[in-house]
Amino acid sequence: MEKKKKKKKYKRYTAPARVSQERPEEQEPMSPQVLEERGERLLELFRHKDYKPMKIKELAILLGVPAEERPRLQEVLDKLLGDGKIGLSKRGKYALAENFLITGTFLGNRKGFGFVARDEETPGGEKKPDVYIPAEHTGTAMDGDRVQIARLYGKKYGRKGNPEGRVVKVLERAHTRVVATYERSRNFGFAVPVSQKLFQDIFIPAGASMGAADRDRVMVEFTGYGGAGRAPEGRVVEILGQTGAPGVDILSIARTYGFESEFPPEVMEDAARIPDQVSEADMEGRRDLRGLQTVTIDGEDAKDLDDAITLEKEGGRYRLGVHIADVSHYVREGSALDREALSRGTSVYLTDRVIPMLPKKLSNGICSLNQGVPRLAMSCLMELDEKGRMLGHEIVRSVICVDRRMTYTAVNGVLEGDEALTEEYRPLVPLFFRMKELSGILREKRRKRGSIDFDFPESKILLDEEGHPVDVKAYERNAATKLIEDFMLLANETVAEDYFWQGQPFVYRTHENPDPDRIRELALLIRNFGYHLKAGQEEIHPGELQKLLARIQDSPEEALISRLTLRSMKRARYQTECIGHFGLAAKYYCHFTSPIRRYPDLQIHRIIGECLAGQMTQERRQHYQELLDAVCAQCSLKERQADDAERETEKLKKCEYMASRIGEVWDGVVSGVTGWGMYVELPNTVEGMIPLSSLDSDYYEFDEAGYRLVGVSTGREYRLGQKIRIRVAAVDTEGCTIDFVPEQDLEEEYGERQL
Repeated sequence: MEKKKKKKKYKRYTAPARVSQERPEEQEPMSPQVLEERGERLLELFRHKDYKPMKIKELAILLGVPAEERPRLQEVLDKLLGDGKIGLSKRGKYALAENFLITGTFLGNRKGFGFVARDEETPGGEKKPDVYIPAEHTGTAMDGDRVQIARLYGKKYGRKGNPEGRVVKVLERAHTRVVATYERSRNFGFAVPVSQKLFQDIFIPAGASMGAADRDRVMVEFTGYGGAGRAPEGRVVEILGQTGAPGVDILSIARTYGFESEFPPEVMEDAARIPDQVSEADMEGRRDLRGLQTVTIDGEDAKDLDDAITLEKEGGRYRLGVHIADVSHYVREGSALDREALSRGTSVYLTDRVIPMLPKKLSNGICSLNQGVPRLAMSCLMELDEKGRMLGHEIVRSVICVDRRMTYTAVNGVLEGDEALTEEYRPLVPLFFRMKELSGILREKRRKRGSIDFDFPESKILLDEEGHPVDVKAYERNAATKLIEDFMLLANETVAEDYFWQGQPFVYRTHENPDPDRIRELALLIRNFGYHLKAGQEEIHPGELQKLLARIQDSPEEALISRLTLRSMKRARYQTECIGHFGLAAKYYCHFTSPIRRYPDLQIHRIIGECLAGQMTQERRQHYQELLDAVCAQCSLKERQADDAERETEKLKKCEYMASRIGEVWDGVVSGVTGWGMYVELPNTVEGMIPLSSLDSDYYEFDEAGYRLVGVSTGREYRLGQKIRIRVAAVDTEGCTIDFVPEQDLEEEYGERQL
């Protein structure tokens, strides 16, 4: 009875007359108009408030569709599925697409299409594949927006078979303002976003341009996001400068990621109230460590010195002190300084400037551990035996005085036996060699437990006074940088373990195990080079990756496999739960050593300070438990944005450098192979692409399993890690791309020298 009542609620579906007496599968397809009409009638049914998802057989019975006409019904359903108007459950039931919506983050592409990174995971906790969004189905979504999408059933994109979808709704906008290049017309203008991922020009109506000139870099505030064939609209709120003017390019990138050099007035007022010198009152109740021989070791250009080292050795025992600027003494919780520091999350180091987390009065002044003046510190004092085993430690609030501000270059010179430097720093030479001795012990201890050490050369970009690059070269770590790294890692681990066992609310630096699928992909790839990985079904021990990196050391494919190994791993982040650090093979880890330039370190110092003062009451514990998850999320986000800004700035300056070298010939190494070409990295760390169209000596096919290009006629191969000589063909400084072509005279030579 109930079923009959439900039927009466729907408008009766009239089946179309049969077009022929042939078998259903031999009937002619319906015309687009008929499909559209019948699709609308089905949608009426699906929109009915009493409709429940049904299979096609149930729908046919409900609508009175005879068995021979069911293929016609299927045809209409398939059309609605393909248009993303309805969805299909795993049990084969149909309903409106809204019942099958997927939530995620839209990732834009300069060509107009995009992908959506889904929030949902597989039952095993792995990330589901991104959904491809064709250009015609992006709607008003922009890169970074939180969106809801509907699947376009039956459609797949690319070799990996990404499902396709369409944007149904934008839930949250990632951009209220964007940096753009203004293009002026007579009565209006357009702003072209600098970011290559924001592919829609913004209409600027008359009177909303602030008088911007043609080709000015501007900050645009959205007043509308467009839709139904309409472009987004906005108004100019700031003019950054003319495109091409010195410094405007990097300023544009910084502002794109939300980093501003200027501090709000209330923050500067807070900073102005902080003294320039440490007073006797400030030093009361602190451990006085000014009698210890103390040094800072940093880069030549560093001005925010937040860590100092002391090291003594007696009777086979090392007493190591890692002394960190006590920023929390000056930056009080909830103050304008504190709120701004959390908003920024980190200092940003761009090619020609530093955008600090704290005003210079603090970062370069009272907080910086400058030579010859007393400074407040948070000290981790550790005692270790000759095998690097921790015998005991203490974390105290202290006052220190740095004897000498050293550079990595100078210390490395002393360690390598430079006579002039050894004489100049004679009183400190024994300290430096004690540091080298203990550093080697600690590094070997980490190696034995499985810690992974990626030793990629960084890029060093030298600029002239107008910000133009005059040289790009690889900047390798030396012995001095490594020993400071070893001491900082030990202090971070020691502090994290201490506060974990105390059970205090805390901010940990965590690094999760890689996804098994990514490790399996890596294992398959390196097999082509004759290497193997020993991994379990669900996880791999970091020691196995460490052994792989040791085996490939000094091989032609070292840089390539190191990068692929790094890409197979997850990104480290901040969390309140201590789950360990995979890359370091550490059970406990945090960021304690850089509170001038990282907010998590400042937050940790504040917690430690309250614990040392006996102020960590239940009320304060509750306060931190409610606060820290949001702090971790904010700091992880700002860290990613800073990394992206630094990477984009570096890429821009490399393009600018190579733009004046078109036609030059360089030796390089194939660093990536794709279906559209191959990437080549030069010794100076610059990377460019050789498009397939440039390989005109043969038709090349992409062997995805072997990561190689193979000539159909000649059998010539281009593989990952292969040496190749190239000529710089073209540079697009706006799109930040560099094109190479093989140097024809030597293509034969390198083609025969296969790995």
